Amino acid sequence: MTRTYNLADLWEGVVDAVPDHESMVCGARRLTYAHADERINRLAHVLAAHGVGAGDHIGLYLYNGTEYLEAMLAAFKLRAVPVNVNYRYVEGELQYLLDNADAKAVVLHRELAPRLAAIQSDLPDLALALWVDDESGADVSLEHAIEYEEALAGASPDRDFEPRSADDLYILYTGGTTGMPKGVMWRHEDIFFAAFGGGGVGNPISSPDEIQERAQAGFTRTLPACPFMHGTAHWLAFGALYMGGTVIIDDHRHLDPLHVWELVAKESVNFLVFVGDAMGRPLTEALDHISPDIGLTSGTIVIVSGGAILSPSVKRELATKLPNAIVIDGIGASETGSQGTMVVEKDSEIPSQPRFVMTEDNTVLRDDLSKCDVGEVGKLARRGNIPFGYYKDEEKSAATFPVVEGVRWSVPGDHARIEDDGTITVLGRGSVSINTGGEKVYPEEVEGVLKAHPDVFDAVVVGVPDERWGERVVAVVQPREGAHVTIDDVSAHVHTKLAGYKAPRAVVEVDTVVRSPSGKPDYRWAKETATKAANERSE
Repeated sequence: MTRTYNLADLWEGVVDAVPDHESMVCGARRLTYAHADERINRLAHVLAAHGVGAGDHIGLYLYNGTEYLEAMLAAFKLRAVPVNVNYRYVEGELQYLLDNADAKAVVLHRELAPRLAAIQSDLPDLALALWVDDESGADVSLEHAIEYEEALAGASPDRDFEPRSADDLYILYTGGTTGMPKGVMWRHEDIFFAAFGGGGVGNPISSPDEIQERAQAGFTRTLPACPFMHGTAHWLAFGALYMGGTVIIDDHRHLDPLHVWELVAKESVNFLVFVGDAMGRPLTEALDHISPDIGLTSGTIVIVSGGAILSPSVKRELATKLPNAIVIDGIGASETGSQGTMVVEKDSEIPSQPRFVMTEDNTVLRDDLSKCDVGEVGKLARRGNIPFGYYKDEEKSAATFPVVEGVRWSVPGDHARIEDDGTITVLGRGSVSINTGGEKVYPEEVEGVLKAHPDVFDAVVVGVPDERWGERVVAVVQPREGAHVTIDDVSAHVHTKLAGYKAPRAVVEVDTVVRSPSGKPDYRWAKETATKAANERSE
């Protein structure tokens, strides 16, 4: 067969090269590449039998499990399009996304069935609900519903699908910091090179057939500790699969730091993936409670945070407690794929602001889309393998993916500047930056300093209206257990690291900082919380 840069073609190339290699491990389930491919073929036939074909969209309303990756690959085999669905959505949000995505089928865990059943009458195009049994015992009062394993058992395992194309579609829904979720549309070839590793991180394949040779040396054992519904998790998982490696899947529904480290040791994981401090801090602190006999410090492990940048204090702790670890912050977005990395090892210098080594396809642009000079603040942009737009939103597509002198750029909104050495400092999303007295304050920078305070467990920084300054900086803080954080403590701490105008003018203590399932701060919640507290104080 003529293989293309199609995600299903490339997967089948790896299967044929290393059929007996372990591909996925989840709980007691251990799948070789051949076994996984047989299950995926069966699932593709089930979907096809219910009318799912090229261009149709399939909602993945699932917790982490082999079923998530199986469903993505089954869709790709049919030239259909898997769509990630946030399992924390309430009914209105769920209905909006599945309707906006024109979902024809949904694969879901049984526990989530009642929520889908409540809105199914508002989704007339939904022709199949394929449910994965779990221990919930939830009522499955869904129309067109079939149990997952039962359906697979009765389906053909044959790989007898129509030819596919590198132009087939991959969609990743992203909530961003504001607005309703948007579906980012990628060609298969572009997402493969931009976010799925290209068959070798830093050394991509040069032809589709080369995937088989690379797979023969597959040694990567990756554990994505974040949800597959978040791009970071399944991007790194597919990066391992396209190199003939193994994806270790945590079957716990919520982050259990001790269990994650035990899984790392038990399964000889050499790539651990999570999102920012929301996961990184509890994982780091759990290392103090791990038995030395577990062997975590004996081997090299690459720890990757994607989707949110680790604060300097967490990076330093990880590198100190795991002296053989390489800690990597990855910069990127649903609209850009992976753009660059910042690497920290034991005793290496950690800058107060994140500075990334990036490829030549990345730069910083002014508002008029001309290139910024060194030291000038503009917007981070990428060209090359990038998406071609948002699903059903031409206006936002034109704004985020402009064409300049025949070159299409992705400019999702992160402010940045080019440094003298060619690295790029990323300041933060412009939509949440704070303008106080004419000075720009980027929340991520202040948050990183705050979280190094011994009494602060988590923090989000926002701006609230101020008659004199336009906005004033406010810290919404989750103290450590038994601690209390005052504005005097916070201000004095921040002044040792940052310019005075960046220091919070007020502190609001909360029991828990609200974050998205992917670990990103919920700035809308934080701003509402800070504004409400300010109003109560003024009254």
